[in-house]
Amino acid sequence: MKERPLRTTVIGSYPFPGGLLHASENLESFGPDDVAEIQDDAVTAAVSDQLASGLDVVTDGEQSRLDFNLSFYGYLEGISLEGESPRRFGPPAHDQRGKHEITGDLQAPRGLGAVEEFERLKRLAGPLIKGRQDAPVLKASVPGPFTLSGRLLPNAEYKDRYAVTEALLPIVREELENLVAAGCQELTVDEPSMSCYAYKSDTQRFVDIFNRTVEPIVGKTRLSTHLCFGNYKGHAVGYRRIAPMLPNFLDFKVDEIHVEMASREFAEIERIGEIAERMDVAVGIVDVKSYYIETPEDIVDRVQLCLEHAPADKLSFAPDCGLSQTARWAAKKKLANMVEGVRRARKDLGAE
Repeated sequence: MKERPLRTTVIGSYPFPGGLLHASENLESFGPDDVAEIQDDAVTAAVSDQLASGLDVVTDGEQSRLDFNLSFYGYLEGISLEGESPRRFGPPAHDQRGKHEITGDLQAPRGLGAVEEFERLKRLAGPLIKGRQDAPVLKASVPGPFTLSGRLLPNAEYKDRYAVTEALLPIVREELENLVAAGCQELTVDEPSMSCYAYKSDTQRFVDIFNRTVEPIVGKTRLSTHLCFGNYKGHAVGYRRIAPMLPNFLDFKVDEIHVEMASREFAEIERIGEIAERMDVAVGIVDVKSYYIETPEDIVDRVQLCLEHAPADKLSFAPDCGLSQTARWAAKKKLANMVEGVRRARKDLGAE
């Protein structure tokens, strides 16, 4: 069980400061110590913004990934990193994201880098939250093997996406185990590809893949999964319905499932009741794809809507997805208003 009702949390990513983006596009101008310092500064900024909003759970903003999963391919051996977009003109969308060729056995002898990210988060966030009675939980997020497999091209050895997934599964599983060993008390396994393609796939097969991935850490950390419909450049990619995921996804071995709601005008909100019967449910009540800044009053109304379908002790609230595709000025306002609105709703319940 989570530590308080109507908890406020985030998915993982946060907007990148301009200096980090500039450095990432001009790496030849920086030394390794320069890059490390820039990354530290970016994480400090992301954590500081989240702490200022009053969140119950914070992350490192995934500041060293340049997307929620791109950095992980740099740790994989047996692939040839794709360097150019397959489509370079027209509206930016998912079909501008290239794929990597597999050239050998898929391995990650150095891990996937998530443990180092979490250690950095602890080092930088520690002084900022030391002595605070309301100190937030530090969370890590790792993409699951099915989602990671989507950027790799099958070949003669790995004949389809499921074969690639099976090769990545033990790599991701070991990373999760190492994160728990490093003291990670809250961990999200992101599998948006599963939610995007649930409508046309074997959802029971997805459940089997997911549960084998997390099996060694079940009960050892607060475990959640994030299910959304894509957010590259603010665009969805999947069929945006929760119904195809249920009831099978309720067999995920997690403490909490996060669902995208705000960008869909709370369609299928009644489904959170089904989820809450089996586990906690984190509801996306802030639309990261819109530059409308939700007011605290909006948030109170949305929390009350959720309470019509699920009890307070089973609910958490978050943005629909990671905030990396949202401008920082908007992300700060959205998070601050989300926390304030939830605080007011919690006070109305006598739970503040």
